[in-house]
Amino acid sequence: MTDRDRLQDGLRDLGVALDADQVTALLSYRDLLVKWNRAFNLTAVREPGEMVARHLLDSLAVLPHLDDGDTLDVGTGAGLPGIPLAIARPGQRFVLLDGNGKKARFVRQARRELGLDNVEVVHARVEQYRNAPSQIISRAFAALPDILAVTEPLIAPHTRVLAMKAAAAERELAELPAGWTARVEPLSVPGLDETRVLVIIRRSQ
Repeated sequence: MTDRDRLQDGLRDLGVALDADQVTALLSYRDLLVKWNRAFNLTAVREPGEMVARHLLDSLAVLPHLDDGDTLDVGTGAGLPGIPLAIARPGQRFVLLDGNGKKARFVRQARRELGLDNVEVVHARVEQYRNAPSQIISRAFAALPDILAVTEPLIAPHTRVLAMKAAAAERELAELPAGWTARVEPLSVPGLDETRVLVIIRRSQ
């Protein structure tokens, strides 16, 4: 089975409908990641086929829970989940934020090569960013209390924080400070036999 077949089968399992150009863009992004990873160590995942499930499908599994407002990807790293989400939602604006210079350079290059006009790349620490988005998403960025601590100035009453986690995160949920409510949505990632959840956090009303 080719990686394109594997990706298309996974998208079908997720219920995500993308056209051929979007599928090609996802694989082109993966190929760029493989190329840059040799020199810049952007991700611990080295095998291109493994990246289909661990990076592309894992990122896209959150699509049913994403609204259509401006989205800030905090600690985007190599552009995950922001780049795959921006490919899947070309009419939606994404800001990809990271304090690591080499990772920000890679994401800027990916944005240019893939023609992602709906993506803005910001090289800065979260604490330096001040434009409040509709929703904030993070993948393997920090523990939930720490995510809220650094993003709180950006969180309006309507803002949602979506934290992608590799486990149920019960301990982190128990440590949420007062004034926040959270719910946990299980994620099923095709090709991964591992626990994935999305923790959705809002200010308490």
